[in-house]
Amino acid sequence: MVSFKDILGYYRDYRRVAIFSIITSSLLELVDLIVPYSVGQILNVLSNQPLDKPILFLAGAISQITSLPKGNFLILGILLTLILLTTVVKAPVQPWLSGWFHWEISLKARRDHMNKIIAKILTLPLSFYDENNPGRIANRIAKGIENHTWTYPEVAGILIPKLVRVLGIFVIIWVIEWWIAVAFLMSFVLILFFSLRDLKNLMSKERILDKHMENTQSRTSEIITNIKTVKAFATEGSELAHQRQRLEREYNYVVYRIHRGYVDLVTWQKTLVQGSLFTVFVVTLISTFNGDISIGHFITTYTLASMAYAELDPLSQIAELFARRYASMVRLQEFIDFPTGDDAGSLSPDHTQNNTYGFTGKIQLSGVSFGYDASRLVLKDINLLIEPYQTVALVGRSGSGKSTLVKLLFRYFEPTTGKILIDGEDINNLDVTWYRKRLAIVHQEVDIFNGTVLDNLTYGNPKVSFEKVQEACHIARVEEFIGDLPHGYYTIVGERGVRLSGGQRQRLGIARALIADPDVLIFDEATSSLDYESERSIQLAMKSILGTRTTIIIAHRLSTVREADKIVVLDKGNIVEVGSHEQLLSREGIYQRLHALQETGELLN
Repeated sequence: MVSFKDILGYYRDYRRVAIFSIITSSLLELVDLIVPYSVGQILNVLSNQPLDKPILFLAGAISQITSLPKGNFLILGILLTLILLTTVVKAPVQPWLSGWFHWEISLKARRDHMNKIIAKILTLPLSFYDENNPGRIANRIAKGIENHTWTYPEVAGILIPKLVRVLGIFVIIWVIEWWIAVAFLMSFVLILFFSLRDLKNLMSKERILDKHMENTQSRTSEIITNIKTVKAFATEGSELAHQRQRLEREYNYVVYRIHRGYVDLVTWQKTLVQGSLFTVFVVTLISTFNGDISIGHFITTYTLASMAYAELDPLSQIAELFARRYASMVRLQEFIDFPTGDDAGSLSPDHTQNNTYGFTGKIQLSGVSFGYDASRLVLKDINLLIEPYQTVALVGRSGSGKSTLVKLLFRYFEPTTGKILIDGEDINNLDVTWYRKRLAIVHQEVDIFNGTVLDNLTYGNPKVSFEKVQEACHIARVEEFIGDLPHGYYTIVGERGVRLSGGQRQRLGIARALIADPDVLIFDEATSSLDYESERSIQLAMKSILGTRTTIIIAHRLSTVREADKIVVLDKGNIVEVGSHEQLLSREGIYQRLHALQETGELLN
């Protein structure tokens, strides 16, 4: 559970500068109190009423030093000088001693925490992304960072210094008339206490609202991502209706539970403030009428009390803003505190350059079992040996565990039991970054970044020569379409590669994998979503790769795996058949039935 202390920890690295700037801002707020005090003393001079001892002492000291005659003109000069120093002279200094540091800290914290957040994104376990879509994650990060950025200057630069000013006002009124100061402080603290109590209750409601808004924005992100599917199924009306319901729920919650709460808070707060200020005015006026305090002290007391109560309004506004923002800051902190995944690689760009790994590609799975849920195993006691440069195909019905096995090979998850060896070494004992650099995979849906074709080709090996890129593109048959692109290798492909066809993206993915020069190359359903012509091109590209390195092919379409040295048939997490294409057809087992279904055009389940 994230606490308020954790939120403060966001600025832990800047605490020295923060303490300095807060103290400086607070002192400047106290300096402002010299003006109403000096004005009160000026009134006493003009009305021939007694002055305070500190002013008389200061006048006497200056008179001795300067030999100026001690009198009203000297006192007025001193008081005017104090007002000059605390207004005109202070004006150009204050923004640098307070405002500069508050925003510098806030913006530094934003930069540093965005670095940490990006690092967190790169090191979170895959299971986190299975449970949270990109829109939800991006919204949580954006709101949390934004609210932290805007809140610190307000709290450190306004809220805390203003509270110090109120304390200073209490001290001055105490010197003038202690019982008025006590009454003032009690009323101020009482108003502040009940305000904070109500704000705490509203903060819990803000957190619920934040979750509602996150759900709405998450769904909006999904609609944008899947807009083709929405249009294809003509569900625009139902999607709009669902979003309207979510927005209506947010509106009702904001208006009738949160906004009304803030209005109620401000209503009774302003009533109490004005009542308290009027009371101070009356009792101070009575004391002045009775001769207990001077006219100057009457003006000073009422002016300072007005200033103090006036601070309640901005203090309440800042407290309200903090209450509204607190929920998103908590949710950002929860994201930051989420444990790093066991599959996290190194974040140092230099780490990969020192890679000394090189494998023959011999892979052995010994007694491997795994389940995303410990009570339900997806893979059960898998024993498999893949020789160097061998091509092995994994086939079976959907849900048989083929892709899960590849995830274990990439160390996205660890086996529940058993171990995976590469060249006789347990992969869990290897440096995960160096190890993964020796593997490459071509997924069913190739991830394309918004950049040039060349940027995407060299993503896994940025320092590769252009000749090697062209060689890989020739093998992967990328060169067949690269000339048709408006700028060739330097064509911008758009977000997620929208300017390329499915077959083009697939071939680009194969070339990218080859450019990485892996010891083990994996094709995970590389042709299952393509048309026949594109599939044929991919098959030819794959065929030219076979035998150049250890290759693992996962496929539904058995035509893709005919050339494999070994075909492994999985069923319900078990290996049920192993052999070549011809051997398995002759056994009349699961592979033969799957092959017969595809030959007759029936769907493979």
